[in-house]
Amino acid sequence: MTIGVSNIVNQKLKGRIFNIQRFSLNDGPGIRTTVFFKGCPLRCLWCSNPESQQGAPQLFHLSNLCTRCYRCISVCPTGSTQVGSGGEVVIDREKCKVCGKCVEACPNEARVVMGKEMSLEEVFDTIKKDSLFFRNSGGGVTFSGGEPTQQIVYLRSLLKLCGAYGFHIALETCGYVAWEVLKSILGDVDLILYDLKHIDPIKHKQLTGVENQIILSNLQQIVKLGQDVVVRIPFIPGCNDSHENIEAVGMYLREIGQKRVDLIPYHRLGEGKYRSLGLHYKLEGVAINTEENVQRAVMALKNFGLDVEVI
Repeated sequence: MTIGVSNIVNQKLKGRIFNIQRFSLNDGPGIRTTVFFKGCPLRCLWCSNPESQQGAPQLFHLSNLCTRCYRCISVCPTGSTQVGSGGEVVIDREKCKVCGKCVEACPNEARVVMGKEMSLEEVFDTIKKDSLFFRNSGGGVTFSGGEPTQQIVYLRSLLKLCGAYGFHIALETCGYVAWEVLKSILGDVDLILYDLKHIDPIKHKQLTGVENQIILSNLQQIVKLGQDVVVRIPFIPGCNDSHENIEAVGMYLREIGQKRVDLIPYHRLGEGKYRSLGLHYKLEGVAINTEENVQRAVMALKNFGLDVEVI
């Protein structure tokens, strides 16, 4: 059955998307297409997708691909791209308007605009390409970010579209959103992937820029409603990997009746993105988790009756 986009939602709506990743395997069950929304209210020190944080488009400069042909400099209308003291290409981020002219001029794809406005139809057409894989693997679509609920009207429309086609829908959220907003879309979501960074509100603010009272309250209410939820815990050395925090998280989840947990060990895959954005990575030099520490956390959580998977 073919269902037209215009029959379900306002097809003129556009959202800010920075990536659509097909054939994802760790964003819910089966083979999935993950749609990454731009904009996030948190500023996690370990964020592996720093390009997701700002709502506006940003310019990536991939210095390893740059051959110093300087074509970007010749086409820059604001003079924000210049030659540095060592002959390297540098960007004045305050002057740059992210017009994209340098991206078009670069012969080596060393520049990329991260984030663009996409219509509902553009996004949905990409999702539909993998419908056969969804059916055969028990997969579906996952909306991630950033924080998808920051573009709630656009998100709600995509949920309606995917639901009309019978796709399994997962939503990854940091939970830092008004309860009424979150509650309004729960009926259109099959699975919530709920991030939990730290149980202590003060430390949570130090690590993410916001306190966690709203996050914990929303999680409790979602679980109470019987929603299918997987709590996702990033396991970051020196940040939230202490025995005290893991014990407190386990106790809290048991108290509210939450069972399923994904533990996500720290990785440095996003570190290069900070350089590409002209940003400093605040966890530079932090070692990855040892297998011993990961298994210790897994056992501590399991002692509270939780079903734990390391991803």
